[in-house]
Amino acid sequence: MNHFTGIRTVAVPVTDQDRALDFYVHTLGFVTELDAPLPQLGGRWLVVAPPGGGTSIALIPATDAFPAGTDTGIRLATGDAAAAHAALTGQGVVADALMNWPGVPPMFTFYDQDHNKLFAGQS
Repeated sequence: MNHFTGIRTVAVPVTDQDRALDFYVHTLGFVTELDAPLPQLGGRWLVVAPPGGGTSIALIPATDAFPAGTDTGIRLATGDAAAAHAALTGQGVVADALMNWPGVPPMFTFYDQDHNKLFAGQS
């Protein structure tokens, strides 16, 4: 029996929630869905998402068990990977080269302010 209907939120560990919020909102263009105090985590429950919804990202305080600087495995979709790559690198975001393989949509990896690895691919 399938009890689950989707993936709502994935967590990304960050060392400074305000700095992370600035990156995800002002650099990536995400919107803030929720920003609530959560002292149990030593910070806030801070959730961002691409405009229009979909799966969201919780920017949670990094811990020894869940440190910042991880490979998130998160794949972000874009209509134009080359333009997204140029825009991000133009803003000083660290990104690897745009990959173009025959038969595979263009994609690239990039890193947030805590060196968490994210991926972007043309949809």
